[in-house]
Amino acid sequence: MAAFSETAAHAGIRFSDAWRKRLAVGATALVVPLGLMVLWWVASARGWLPQQILPAPDYVYQTARDMILSGELLYHTGVSLRRVVIGFAIGAGAGLVLGVSMGLSERVEDYVKPLFIAFAQIPTLGWIPLLMLLVGIDETLKIIVIAKGAIVPMTLNTLTGIRGVSPRYLEVGRALRFSHWQTLRLIVLPGAVPSMFTGIRYGLTHSWTSLVGVELLASSEGLGYLLIWGRQMFWLDTVIVAMIAIGLVGFIMDKSLDRTETLIQRWKRQEI
Repeated sequence: MAAFSETAAHAGIRFSDAWRKRLAVGATALVVPLGLMVLWWVASARGWLPQQILPAPDYVYQTARDMILSGELLYHTGVSLRRVVIGFAIGAGAGLVLGVSMGLSERVEDYVKPLFIAFAQIPTLGWIPLLMLLVGIDETLKIIVIAKGAIVPMTLNTLTGIRGVSPRYLEVGRALRFSHWQTLRLIVLPGAVPSMFTGIRYGLTHSWTSLVGVELLASSEGLGYLLIWGRQMFWLDTVIVAMIAIGLVGFIMDKSLDRTETLIQRWKRQEI
């Protein structure tokens, strides 16, 4: 009984230390945003910049509240999220197939990789003028741009993950006389999962930034459209609200995937 109590006490201490460390990290992360908020409030209160250029924090808060209650902000956020989900699914799926193909076949890599690397060097937004001529400015343009943002990191990380599978695992598969399909399904793909998930994370980040960029140039809906509309109408409060929404959505998506990636990496280390 005493041993059980001692074990429970040690576990409680470790749990407490872990939470204390997380709180310390969280508090540190809030220092810069809170400092910027104070600077913003002081600059607005003392009139360092005109209200048309730097609206007061309480005015921006009121605008954000009105946009949320009216459903406007949620509507434009939903439009952007729907576009990024569709485009990312297409780009990540294509990147997965391309990365697996190059990872399993050196001949395919020799044929495809040089052109793919050249394709990857062109910024996503650099494709927009050509795509406007080819597909117009409807939803197809946005989906293609988003997909391009996802396909590059997904392809390269999938290729890296497959090439990084331990030869010991492949030897075990040969010893068990696995077929090519069994080797791929039971050894190669599970071993490449951590690197593939890194590709998913960075692909989603690139897709989100690409989406906002294309909405700035060719859209009548979405968070990027709110930015350009607010600028054109000199509604700087709307611009700031849209910027905060873009940052929050991107931050939430990245942290969620980062947490999942950490768990996967931990599983891989334990397996090894």
